[in-house]
Amino acid sequence: MILSVSRRTDIPNYYSDWFLNRIKEGYLYVRNPMNAHQVSKIILSPELVDCIVFWTKNPEPMLDRLEELAPYPFYFQFTLTGYGSDIECNVPHKKRRMIPIFQELSRRIGQERVIWRYDPILFTQKYTPEYHLKAFEQIADAIRGYTSKCVISFVDAYTKNAKSMAALAPYMLPDGELTAFAGEIARIAAENSMRVGSCAEKIDLADCGIEHNCCIDKELIEKITGSCIQAGKDKNQRIECGCVESIEVGTYDTCRNDCLYCYANNSRERILRTSSLYDVTSPILCGQITEEDRITERKVKSLRKDV
Repeated sequence: MILSVSRRTDIPNYYSDWFLNRIKEGYLYVRNPMNAHQVSKIILSPELVDCIVFWTKNPEPMLDRLEELAPYPFYFQFTLTGYGSDIECNVPHKKRRMIPIFQELSRRIGQERVIWRYDPILFTQKYTPEYHLKAFEQIADAIRGYTSKCVISFVDAYTKNAKSMAALAPYMLPDGELTAFAGEIARIAAENSMRVGSCAEKIDLADCGIEHNCCIDKELIEKITGSCIQAGKDKNQRIECGCVESIEVGTYDTCRNDCLYCYANNSRERILRTSSLYDVTSPILCGQITEEDRITERKVKSLRKDV
């Protein structure tokens, strides 16, 4: 199995102690977000976990504990954008803090295992196409040689982020302008020895040099593990998503990055309430098991052909 850690929250930044404790204990629980009392037990044996995919805006809390992951193949999706604290409210300063952390992570695990995400891209009166291109170029220049791939996407509106998105008054570019913008992104990336993929986008940007991306990437996992992986498309994701199947271990309404475009949080009040339940020793993230919960061990297996 492949673990997604996590699309729902920034585990490396805020809950890495919990996750590494679960690695030591050999299992964790995940609550079904559609059925609160349905809980899955996930066994974390290295014989079953083919790869761990981390999603984060700040992996600094994990840097000195990476050796604890030694039995497991893994890579990081590291989001690094040009937004300020008006959009990504609790993300540290990009130039002073996050770029050096990106560089350090790459030095420790290798550039192939650190994917740069410049996403989601939203256009506002402040964050114009010209602003994004300038920010993208500055970041790309700073992390040249520290990654070989960048992933972009354009912001989507969801029920959970509708209010904050409306306050930002975002706009979309006409197709022709969007294609020209994407072409500039691809050009800048190429000049910095990076290829670019798009995440879950309907628009075809192949003519711009941007491929449809698989964030949970079968080919990359095979390269990291040296094994063939038998995994199909993740049916729980959007049609446009190219990711292969994985098991998500996060909990909604727990990410404290407080990004205004976030679709994984309902409100700041809900985040505070849910994250206050965090117990580093609990088998479940930001919660406890109750008598009403029904725990079922999820049937999992390695996806490696040679197993």
